[in-house]
Amino acid sequence: MLVYPSGVDVSGSTPRFLAARLRKHRHALGTRWRRLGTGRQYLLTLTHLRNGQPYAQLAAGFGIGTTTAYRYVTEAVELLAALAPTLAETVRAASMNAYLILDGTLLPIDRITADRPFYSGKHKKHGMNVQVISDPKGRLLWASPALAGAVHDIRAAREHGIIDALAQAGITCWADKGYQGAGGTVRLPYRGRWDRLATGQQAVNRSHAKVRALVEQAIATLKSWRLLRKLRCSTTRITSLVQAVLTLHLASSD
Repeated sequence: MLVYPSGVDVSGSTPRFLAARLRKHRHALGTRWRRLGTGRQYLLTLTHLRNGQPYAQLAAGFGIGTTTAYRYVTEAVELLAALAPTLAETVRAASMNAYLILDGTLLPIDRITADRPFYSGKHKKHGMNVQVISDPKGRLLWASPALAGAVHDIRAAREHGIIDALAQAGITCWADKGYQGAGGTVRLPYRGRWDRLATGQQAVNRSHAKVRALVEQAIATLKSWRLLRKLRCSTTRITSLVQAVLTLHLASSD
């Protein structure tokens, strides 16, 4: 018998939030009976997302079939993903912040060398590009849909409409050199080798790096959900997983 509650390190509000949504969802569907109640389904889902355990292990631990485990987790993930805030909602809610911080991260995936669109030359591995926005304290506010790892940060930011959304809201955004040419309200460090920059430019870059570094806390928050550290699912499901994790994180923060 596998016992999971002590191994799923989430705040108490997270299970309550997910269980309430699952109960509401089942009531809307008119579901009378299932192999697992909402309490076991939310535990199954949190174990998969937080600990990254595969469906075969989950099925054995919960006494259900692998297909059933997959179906229950997928149902909960899609339900959570639909509740994730949009970029427009995030920007509107963050309008009172002095500035925001933008950065991209790579979520590693299980792919072979032939899958070139997913290979990131920067990180030297296969993965999916996800754009992350944090507040000035490094708290995670938003995570974008996942794009192939070969997509550069500036292209990803443009495809998601991040730069335009921030410019229209008049919100200053700090970003690294990967966003050169972004324009709008995006603030970037000076380009060039450190030893070739003027003293004043070096000082500006040092200050810029201190401010921008806090976004790493938001990225660490996202990857504290261990499933996102090494994804072995279809790339078409990764956006839903990221959005589900974002929803749970924001629910626990609230």
